[in-house]
Amino acid sequence: MSLQPYRQVLALPGVRTAMLLFFFTRLPMTATGITLTLHVVSDLGRGYGEAGLVGTATMLGSALGAPLVGRMIDRYGLRPVTSVCGLTSAAFWLATPHLPYVALLVAALPAGALVLPASSIARQVLTALVPPESRRSAYSLDSILLETTFMVGPSAGIALSTQLSSTVALSGIGACFALGTLALCWFNPPIRHEAEVVTAARPPMREWLTPRLVGALLVASGALFCLIGTELATLAALRATGEVGWTGVVIAVMCVASAVGGIIHGAVRKSLSQARLMVLLTVLVIPVGLAGGLPWWLLAIALVPTNLACAPTLASTAEEVTALAPPRVRGEAMGLLDAATRLGMAAGSPVVGFVIDHTGPGWGFASAGLFGLGFAAVAFGLRRRAARVPAVAPL
Repeated sequence: MSLQPYRQVLALPGVRTAMLLFFFTRLPMTATGITLTLHVVSDLGRGYGEAGLVGTATMLGSALGAPLVGRMIDRYGLRPVTSVCGLTSAAFWLATPHLPYVALLVAALPAGALVLPASSIARQVLTALVPPESRRSAYSLDSILLETTFMVGPSAGIALSTQLSSTVALSGIGACFALGTLALCWFNPPIRHEAEVVTAARPPMREWLTPRLVGALLVASGALFCLIGTELATLAALRATGEVGWTGVVIAVMCVASAVGGIIHGAVRKSLSQARLMVLLTVLVIPVGLAGGLPWWLLAIALVPTNLACAPTLASTAEEVTALAPPRVRGEAMGLLDAATRLGMAAGSPVVGFVIDHTGPGWGFASAGLFGLGFAAVAFGLRRRAARVPAVAPL
């Protein structure tokens, strides 16, 4: 294994700036969930269920809006769409501390639909800046940086909410969205590679949304279902042993393991396919629940193997969607990928939570893996179907 592929990617013009830009653009997004929950529970005096309802409305809105926003980027370019979405996100989070609960719940859905699609844009920009032979390393590096934001963002949101106030934390998120939008509009990075030929006519969706592409999107949904379910089961397991105070440490270990897996995935000459990585991600989490009552440090170690496959699975999914979508509709395809991941997250939490409530934390890990494996099985069936159907030449 050599780090030379990463050096080659970072040496390309514009890549370092783009990586740094999207790290700070996505940072406030990772803090929104926990900060909003603390605000609804602490400041508005509502329950966790009501806080989850606002979060679900935001996520549902973003899942519905992501493909449309991606299509607008394909049609009008990055700067005008980023301006509208970024300013809408900034206005929503700046207003959140001052809204009553009902108004917050009503505003959450449209605000989610117009959320700044930083992850989708990041993948498009990397595709434009990096040649095809180096994209696996670029996507892996992007996944590693995303894991880093998840280690920093929620911790910062909790610290600001508990040490100062949730008003300061939510206002800070809004200000970060505004600054990130200004930076994106200022740099205006390219969204298509200069060597790609983009036709004026937009190909119909039925021509490019193939069974294989749908399978790749299902893998994305299944991966996030498994990951959010694993995090929920981890929290439940630590609560059951009276060690909930170590949750942040265990989550940090999971993120580091994912980052290490991403480094290996992007550095080796040939990595595992998207399907095999997804199977590893889901199968390796199932045994964690069999050894119930583990102390926090053993639980963290037990979660390392499955998380080693986390960043590689997400990176390979982005690579697969990029390869299958024609350049003319790549924004919409990346929007569909964003929608698939958010729907997986939205489904994983209540389903695994229901299992935990009626059985225990151990079955939470098992259900996260088994349901994720079900997504992988359907995706595998679609890939086999695609192999039997003659491919449509990309436009």
